[in-house]
Amino acid sequence: MTGDGMDGAEQATERGGISLQYQMLIGFVLGLVGGLIVYASAAGAPWVETITTYVTGPIGQIFLRLLFMLVIPLLFSALVVGIAEMGEIRSLKRVGLRTLGLTVVVSTIAVVVSLVFVNVLRPGDGVDPALAQAMLADAGAGANAILQRTTETPTGVEAVLSIVPSNIVTAMSNNDIIAVMFFALFFGIGIVLTQDRPEVQKLKAGIEGLFEVAMTLIGVVIRLAPLAVFCFMFNLAALFGWDLLIRLSAFVGVVLAALGTQMFVVFPILLIVLAKRSPIQFFRDTQEASVMAFSTASSNATLPTSLRIADQKLHLPPKVARFVLTIGATANQNGTAMFEGVTVLFLAQFFGVELSIVQQVTVMLVCILGGIGTAGVPAGSLPVVALILGMVGVPPAGIGLVLGVDRFLDMCRTVLNVIGDLVLATIVSSGEPDTDAQGAVEASA
Repeated sequence: MTGDGMDGAEQATERGGISLQYQMLIGFVLGLVGGLIVYASAAGAPWVETITTYVTGPIGQIFLRLLFMLVIPLLFSALVVGIAEMGEIRSLKRVGLRTLGLTVVVSTIAVVVSLVFVNVLRPGDGVDPALAQAMLADAGAGANAILQRTTETPTGVEAVLSIVPSNIVTAMSNNDIIAVMFFALFFGIGIVLTQDRPEVQKLKAGIEGLFEVAMTLIGVVIRLAPLAVFCFMFNLAALFGWDLLIRLSAFVGVVLAALGTQMFVVFPILLIVLAKRSPIQFFRDTQEASVMAFSTASSNATLPTSLRIADQKLHLPPKVARFVLTIGATANQNGTAMFEGVTVLFLAQFFGVELSIVQQVTVMLVCILGGIGTAGVPAGSLPVVALILGMVGVPPAGIGLVLGVDRFLDMCRTVLNVIGDLVLATIVSSGEPDTDAQGAVEASA
């Protein structure tokens, strides 16, 4: 039940007196500066190729492989547990269904907005194809294996049928993320339907244990992120030079524009139309949650503040607010879904991979589902982005481009995640029979 960031304990954890986010920032700066120096002074030198091929490249690949190793059990367990928890509160079944429906609708709007921005502004265009191919070769054996599988990706009716896996083990071994997510959602529904049986409760507890173990292991792996960031940025800067900085600034600008549109255009429209609330008053009431979300980059750490604001500022029914905000912290991650969509299309443009409308719709669907199952750890959306990249034929190692700026964007998208949860709670509360009158009073306040 976290945003796409670290929880309070993880955020406070320090190694050698320096917090993890600053270690990643240091790795980003050192790798970028070192790569730019090499690009300016020894571009194309044999020793540079030796270092990137046998030292920095393999280190980055080990980091990616560790994430790939954990992402399937993590996403499976997160989705199953999330669906199972929705079915545990029987008195709120109606609220749960409405919450789930609104989550899908709002998340779809969020991803569509992000896809429109990245298609219109195209921040990844303009890179020399030869350099992009050099980066593709540098992606390593792991990325190439994923890319080889994507050439066999079904299309048309076969693509629709492939959503339902005939063999879940095969789907997992092929990193077929859509099929795995479908199975996880179906499996979660099965747990809800049989939750009264003791054996099912034991199974659920076991899956929750799998989730905790996977989360813990990804927390351990992410400790390698500063070194991986250095290696990624060194390789990328040595290959692309100053053009890298221009492309990164364009990428950050597009992400912020998409997040801002969702926050200040889509959310106000939803509040006015569905909840009959004043957006200005709503943002005033929730500004404390925004500050907390930005500073902690964690909707888990912000959840107590959100619950208090829902009760004292927004005057939402406590039972509705507790349910929607708690579930929404996992399932309603608009900012995470938007970041994933922009990142995938940005990197596709960067490497000259043109995605068809069908592929972009596929990206949209996976981003919506990926937002539900994204791990609440630093760079938690990284494994999902990497898998989507492999699905659409873009080298997964290209995510190294965005690792260095991920922390700042994490803070921004967590604000959208938290405010989106409060918007969702407000809309759901307005639909409850005993809160309509109260909602009207609040809207006129």
